[in-house]
Amino acid sequence: MAEKKAKTTALSLANLAIEGIFDKKGEDVIRIDFRKMKNAVADFFVICHGNSPAQVEAIADSIEMTVKKNSGQQVWKKEGFENAEWVLLDFVDVVVHIFQAETRKYYRLEELWADAELKAIATPTPTENNTMKNSKAKA
Repeated sequence: MAEKKAKTTALSLANLAIEGIFDKKGEDVIRIDFRKMKNAVADFFVICHGNSPAQVEAIADSIEMTVKKNSGQQVWKKEGFENAEWVLLDFVDVVVHIFQAETRKYYRLEELWADAELKAIATPTPTENNTMKNSKAKA
């Protein structure tokens, strides 16, 4: 009998996306919390950037794989792989934006919502990263 995974909360899903970002060395990660805003398009936006089209694609692939592996959820819609300047992964409750650095500076997406709660996510140290992976392996 196939084992069902528990429903993943939007916050857990955002954190899984962030884990996928850090696995491919994504930079300047911001999580925007829209849960207190009426009529928001999602509960969270997660924003980061990479330094090349190849890194942007690798980050997007890592996020998809991390979310699927740990929650069973698949991306609902994805856009931007043609030139990988701005890749969008829509998980319905969580939308992830992966930019190239110059494109991110141009659009300044994180500056559009003054009422939302923004949280900068610090890059984990190598020790923290290994501890997170080892604890998952034991679980």
